[in-house]
Amino acid sequence: MLDVLPLFPLSSVLLPGGHLPLHVFEPRYRQLVEDLVGESVPDRRFGVIAIRQGWEVGEDNVDSMYDVGCSAVLDQVRELPGDRYDVSAAGERRFRLLQIDRGTAPYLIAHVQWLPDTEPADDSPARREHLTTAARAAHQRYHATGLRGGNRETPDAGAAELSYLLADDCVLTVEDRQDLLAETDPLARLRNVRRLLLREAEFLRELRAVPAPLAEFTQGTSVN
Repeated sequence: MLDVLPLFPLSSVLLPGGHLPLHVFEPRYRQLVEDLVGESVPDRRFGVIAIRQGWEVGEDNVDSMYDVGCSAVLDQVRELPGDRYDVSAAGERRFRLLQIDRGTAPYLIAHVQWLPDTEPADDSPARREHLTTAARAAHQRYHATGLRGGNRETPDAGAAELSYLLADDCVLTVEDRQDLLAETDPLARLRNVRRLLLREAEFLRELRAVPAPLAEFTQGTSVN
């Protein structure tokens, strides 16, 4: 199924079910917020895609993007002095980027194909239960390091959604998050997030420090 979405390239990866705060100040993205609020864009929905090469801010800033992104639904909007906005949105579902229209609007317009999960070849209730339990245990081990706020309740969700929720509760690289987003086998995705949580737990134990994404040293956590 094909669709058209306004596009918001970022230096981070939005996952389904994830929370996206943004501080909007560039004219093109102020216009996007106004179009979303005014319902010129249907359902207050836009596409978020990670930048492979380039920057979030400035003209001709993006050299290349990943080909799998996540739709977002605009939630809260707060207008600020100086024609700026603080907004929040919720990650919805994945898409594959097919084509980009650079001329219709100040912001990019993307022609996309929705990307549903596939049926795992090795699926069974027992296997899902085993992988779900293992991933939850890895999540608890990650937070037991104490450097991410101590023990935390594991989200209550099925195998398909749980991998995204656990990944969103962990500091991961853009590449790691992008690989999880692009994986269409929900059980493979759950195995991968368990592996990543165990890896990050070991890093935290050995280094006694929380790795910060590179973007935090350059442009902050919410941009455009």
